[in-house]
Amino acid sequence: MSSALDSAGPVPADFGRYVAQTSSAGRLVVQPRMGMSVPSVMREGLLATKRAAAVTAGTITLDSYTRMGQHHLARRALADGVALNGYPLVAHSLTTTEKVLAGIPDAGFQVQVRHGTPNPQDIFRVMGAVGLNASEGGPVSYCLPYSRTPLTEAVTGWERSCELLAGSSARPHLETFGGCMMGQLCPPGLLIAISLLEGLFFVRHGLRSISLSYAQQTHPEQDAEAIHTLRRLAGTLFPDVDWHLVLYTYMGMYPQTAAGARRLLVDAVQLTVRAGVERLIVKTEAEASRIPTIAENVAALEHADAVARTHRQTGPPPADTGIYAEAAALVDAVRNLHPDVGQALVIAFRAGYLDVPYCLHPDNQGRTRGALAADGRLVWSRVGSMPIAPDVGRREVRMTSSGLLSSLSYVRRKFDHGALPAPVRKR
Repeated sequence: MSSALDSAGPVPADFGRYVAQTSSAGRLVVQPRMGMSVPSVMREGLLATKRAAAVTAGTITLDSYTRMGQHHLARRALADGVALNGYPLVAHSLTTTEKVLAGIPDAGFQVQVRHGTPNPQDIFRVMGAVGLNASEGGPVSYCLPYSRTPLTEAVTGWERSCELLAGSSARPHLETFGGCMMGQLCPPGLLIAISLLEGLFFVRHGLRSISLSYAQQTHPEQDAEAIHTLRRLAGTLFPDVDWHLVLYTYMGMYPQTAAGARRLLVDAVQLTVRAGVERLIVKTEAEASRIPTIAENVAALEHADAVARTHRQTGPPPADTGIYAEAAALVDAVRNLHPDVGQALVIAFRAGYLDVPYCLHPDNQGRTRGALAADGRLVWSRVGSMPIAPDVGRREVRMTSSGLLSSLSYVRRKFDHGALPAPVRKR
């Protein structure tokens, strides 16, 4: 059961419309992070995702060589029969990829390309040639965590890439990865701000169908407030744009036990439904140790769908602890730097108005620090030059290597072994 929509044969790809109509039918779209270098196996994975007993979207996740634009190395690996950690879209011929996709995308099943590159022009060009028009990333979120590419180059590359994608078909779709920066120990206000700013960047360069991301963090009530904030601000910033929200199951150190991994996925699904999020990126029980099999991906998708169908939105809106004010202040401060949002992003990182904790990219000042409060919420212990205040009652904390490891493993330990207090650090 691939969709709440009836399949009606080949239709123009419209990822945003598919998610919107599925959501209107009261169902959650669940999606794996699946990518295989062998075309026949990639096709098998897409078919298995489509046939799963869930409402699904398909994923073609690209390999590391393709992400870094090293297409000659990807071609050499293919020639030598070396397995890659994803699908080398540019290295494979157009005919090969067309055969992978033949008969799979339709009104009831859409496919997104996921990559991780600071300059996706080659990827978007091939996508257009084979009829794919949904992808993700962004000039900040696919530059700072994953490359040493200067932010100015990433912004220029993404400007051209967005315009290329916008001209590839009638309804291209682009998802910002901005709500997943570094995966962990980044308080929600900054994640929301980067997600919204990348969304504004996409719209400025021709996209009219976008999705805004947020990654599940360490505290469900804080996450619910963050998603409520993201939706509220998006409603103001994107009045004439087709947009939806996508939640990523926890991006940090994953539980090592099968039971812990299942509990964490259930928490992600319940958060998704409670907050009215339209799409969920699912993880499997194998996440902590290896790349999951097709069968494991399908099992996770079906489990997530089953939980979503038995869980309903309940309760009042989450309490306001200041996430909205913080995210709005960051977005407004950056937009006021320059009328072009791409240039504003470059200036913002140079001035420290945006500063991602624990990010080692040369264009990130690295003067901010996130920390875990006693109840597991993410807070700011140091804000650098960002136009926000540190969390009330907190003094600057010197993070030791053992303290950092303890913080990073908090969710793993919580779900593998039961509720744990936040790590204690000496001041």
